[in-house]
Amino acid sequence: MTNSTKSNTARKTAAPAKSAKAAAPARSAARARVATKPAVVEPAAAAAKPKHKLVRDSFTIPKSEYIVLEGLKLRAAQLTRPVKKSELLRAGISALNAMSDKAFLAALNGVPSLKTGRPKAVDSPSVPAKRTKQP
Repeated sequence: MTNSTKSNTARKTAAPAKSAKAAAPARSAARARVATKPAVVEPAAAAAKPKHKLVRDSFTIPKSEYIVLEGLKLRAAQLTRPVKKSELLRAGISALNAMSDKAFLAALNGVPSLKTGRPKAVDSPSVPAKRTKQP
């Protein structure tokens, strides 16, 4: 082979590499165009379910009322409508909201008021007792 043949061969092998590099951005641009196409969403379905901001909270209830809550969960499951505790509480809030003022006050008066805060631990060996500072 002559020098000119070697350089032609080198040019021929180098040219496909450049075109492959040039083709890569074109392929990724095509993928980006495909990825940016908006998904077809039915307007009725999107309008029917607005997203609600959720709030996480904790509270204390007497054990007897907690047992009633568990009983209501079982009752719903027997009626072929299993529910979570949060769904039961939300249903109760909805029912209270629908009541007249007189019925609402009667329901509130039927519930005893509780001391706020976490309940104190019952002499549990896993919870260390607080020590008081001695002068």
